[in-house]
Amino acid sequence: MSRLRIASSIPADDGVVVSVTPSSAGWTHVGFSVVRLAAGQRYRGGDPTRELCVVILSGTVDIVAGDRCFTTLGSRRTVFDGPPVAMYLPAGCDYTITASTVAEIALCTAPGTTQRSVRVIPPDAMPCEVRGSGTNTRFVRNILPEGAEADSLLVVEVVTPGGHWSSYPPHKHDSDSFPEETQLEETYYHRLSPREGFAIQRVYTDDRSLDETIAVNDGDVVLVPLGYHPVSASPGHDLYYLNVMAGPRRSWRVRTDPDYVWLDLSAPPPI
Repeated sequence: MSRLRIASSIPADDGVVVSVTPSSAGWTHVGFSVVRLAAGQRYRGGDPTRELCVVILSGTVDIVAGDRCFTTLGSRRTVFDGPPVAMYLPAGCDYTITASTVAEIALCTAPGTTQRSVRVIPPDAMPCEVRGSGTNTRFVRNILPEGAEADSLLVVEVVTPGGHWSSYPPHKHDSDSFPEETQLEETYYHRLSPREGFAIQRVYTDDRSLDETIAVNDGDVVLVPLGYHPVSASPGHDLYYLNVMAGPRRSWRVRTDPDYVWLDLSAPPPI
């Protein structure tokens, strides 16, 4: 199995089904985990040095963050059912998530400070953006975009119809050369509908020192430490993915693979 692919497992005692830490990934910034809770089950966390974006992937939960309580958060049956409810927590904020129904929750972390405020990010703050055209059309919701208050995190979810390509034309963000490009680590958390399908993700660099093509199953996480990273959904199987990005500068600037620039410019393909 590719070192870049991390499969989900059955829930541990605390509900965790997949976990990525900076140490396990071999990088510096991004942490990511998914928790699946039964109704009434609780998950507790908090880190003095890392900010957190909680994305309620499905189900309904209550969250106590510090001394504040937020109830009845989330209403999606699946990740394909409209925008989510999310919550931002600064570093140093302890929290408890209690599931009102069976629930799946993504925990997205990166280095942060204690200077920001807890806030709920409602679904109406995430208008759907249509990106691409033809068979690379996909539907994007910016959960924690560059213009939103945070220290390091960028969080976005994307739905790619079956038979379509996404993160396309191939682009990368592994060079600290702002404003042309920024250095961002990234995770992809993949879900499929129907779940028995698969997707394909390629991660490669210009010199091909990294060049992996990964068969992605429902619930897999793909690590993108560097390089281009296009993904495709098999026909008949819609693909959802949740992206978490963070790096030295909180800005999303990408470089398209030079062999594919003509697709961005709507120019004739090279001969």
